[in-house]
Amino acid sequence: MSGCMTISRRDFMCAVAGCAAAASCSEPTHTPFFRDHLHELDEKQIEQLVADLEADYKDQYGVDIEVGTQGPREGVQFAYALDISRCIGCRRCVHACVEENNQSRDPEVQWIRVLEMDKARGIDFAHANAYYEAEKVPRDGHFYLPVACQHCADPPCVKSCPVNATWKEPDGIVVIDYDWCIGCRCCVSSCPYGARHFNWAEPEIPAEDINPKTHLLGNRPRHKGVVEKCTFCIQRTREGLYPACVEVCPVGARKFGNLLDPLSEIREVLRSKRIFVLKTELETHPRFFYFYGV
Repeated sequence: MSGCMTISRRDFMCAVAGCAAAASCSEPTHTPFFRDHLHELDEKQIEQLVADLEADYKDQYGVDIEVGTQGPREGVQFAYALDISRCIGCRRCVHACVEENNQSRDPEVQWIRVLEMDKARGIDFAHANAYYEAEKVPRDGHFYLPVACQHCADPPCVKSCPVNATWKEPDGIVVIDYDWCIGCRCCVSSCPYGARHFNWAEPEIPAEDINPKTHLLGNRPRHKGVVEKCTFCIQRTREGLYPACVEVCPVGARKFGNLLDPLSEIREVLRSKRIFVLKTELETHPRFFYFYGV
């Protein structure tokens, strides 16, 4: 069509970001410059990106923060399992996650929600209580269902992102490119598990509370105006460690491992226990399984 104006992808993204900001999102340029999509960067550019981030964090927090770029290992598909019959609702997993993953302290952002449910009703999200207060847990007549990102094999959040800022890695971890996220919150709306969290304010993390061991796609400090969520502690699990929530659980209710390893604990759980996933009818095929161990 004559008279049409050509527009680059970069200009288009900035226009989209501007629209998002006008719709009450925050500043769309989350970093000193609106960086290229991680998918589009070569090895040297990623090295420079990491160096820039580490320098920025040093200036901001006065702490030496390592930003890792460890990729997925061949032959690994991560999965999680949680024993509902053991969980006592103590929320230690919630707070360990906050500390490990550099989540904002004020306001506090929590990637894990522990839902208290009535035993008489069974799993009933309409009557679940995420804000229970109790001197001692578990409370009589109740059980507990922790919920975080389900790392779906067919994630609706990925499909809904208009700028491809979120995707599923080969090892099964659903990640977010924080520098590419425009804060439109389409992924938040499309997640049926309430697992994504938008930073409405600039995250507050005291320098003494910073975890300096971070990952580019995981727990590095984020900015106002982006979405974040559980990443299976990518900075730990790609190094052969358990997620922080697994290590801190006092009753051993949480299991994690490689689905492709027939000798792994996660495979043993899937073979020997009664397994279910949340909201099966949606066919998102979560890699977060629930079971009754006793």
